[in-house]
Amino acid sequence: MDSIDQRIISRLVADARSSYAEIGKKVGLSAPAVKRRVDRLLDTGVLRGFTAVVDPEALGWGTEAFVEVHCRGNISPAQIRARLEPLPEVVAAYTVSGAADAIVHLRAADIHHLETALERVRAVEIIDRTVSTVVLSRLLDRPPAPTA
Repeated sequence: MDSIDQRIISRLVADARSSYAEIGKKVGLSAPAVKRRVDRLLDTGVLRGFTAVVDPEALGWGTEAFVEVHCRGNISPAQIRARLEPLPEVVAAYTVSGAADAIVHLRAADIHHLETALERVRAVEIIDRTVSTVVLSRLLDRPPAPTA
């Protein structure tokens, strides 16, 4: 990946709806050359796809929390993922260093829905205990961007 690829990625992060011609003008390439590079970035997995970014509050899922998950015994990340994946309120989960085995990001419609979701997380048989932190406000939500 070279600096032109990084600039193409930066343009796509800023506006994924930009045409190849628009991106080409910004990075000094023709539209077909930009398309070839984007196709290569997709093939190599640097770009994983394109998506719409939706405001969760607009969909009625404005309450969120981060939950430390502490498991019973030695549980693999794959086992944790398999148990959490069926829960629709789990929007992300991460293995972490420290005392917790994982950190889970939950979204819910309101505090009562969040409480129900937390109860379902705690009911997962591999989970010993949880520590929850409810989000009061989002201070920064920045998409990843390569340095150019």
